[in-house]
Amino acid sequence: MSGHSKWSTIKRHKALVDAKRGKMFSIIGKEITLAVKTGGKNPDFNPQLRTLLAKAKSANMPNDNIQKAIQKGAGEIPGLQVEELIYEGYGPGGVGFIVEVTTDNKNRAVSEVRNAFSKCGGNMANSGALAFTFQRKGQFLVAKDKIDEDRLLEIALDAGAEDVTTEDDYYEVICSPSDFYTVSKAFEDAQLETESADLVYLPVTMVPVNDADLGTKLLKLVERLDDLEDVKEVYTNYEMDPSLNLES
Repeated sequence: MSGHSKWSTIKRHKALVDAKRGKMFSIIGKEITLAVKTGGKNPDFNPQLRTLLAKAKSANMPNDNIQKAIQKGAGEIPGLQVEELIYEGYGPGGVGFIVEVTTDNKNRAVSEVRNAFSKCGGNMANSGALAFTFQRKGQFLVAKDKIDEDRLLEIALDAGAEDVTTEDDYYEVICSPSDFYTVSKAFEDAQLETESADLVYLPVTMVPVNDADLGTKLLKLVERLDDLEDVKEVYTNYEMDPSLNLES
């Protein structure tokens, strides 16, 4: 889950829960297949694939899984067609949701996402309904012990990054989608390892949540969506009152 707090994003990339490891491998595999299909299987000429291979390595994804995903994308072994889809919706309290899906079965994916919204008091929205609520951005998370802040600023801003902020033990680097691979390459050239590197949806406007009942309903919807096989990421624009202590 991303959007309402950066700590949840960092938490996601710091540790993989064993129960969801299989799903993580499946999602990364589909992303690799798509990257190879669009940009070729040579990572030297496919920066998106390079990023995903690093992501797969950090997740301890078995090499056999990686190679099969590459072969599927290159058309060397048969496989179902993989698609990247974006679904938008509203949860309880009018909170906005963007759901990123990577699937080989579009009908299954949309049915499961719609059912999750319905079961949790929300509803799906038309495409583009949340266009002014979220912005598509490149996001990099870098552990503080990997680099000095001044040096990170120099590398990131010279490569076209828009902003560098400090969050707990991490730096967050934000850039436009068009500069994502330029910034990624700059980090590679500097031999700087990132904790995560993704194109994400960041909220522009936030919905404050001060009611425990509403907060519980929202967390239930996020959890239900996160548990779906095809869901890669869930982004929301709620800002939970920390005194509710619902995310601890």
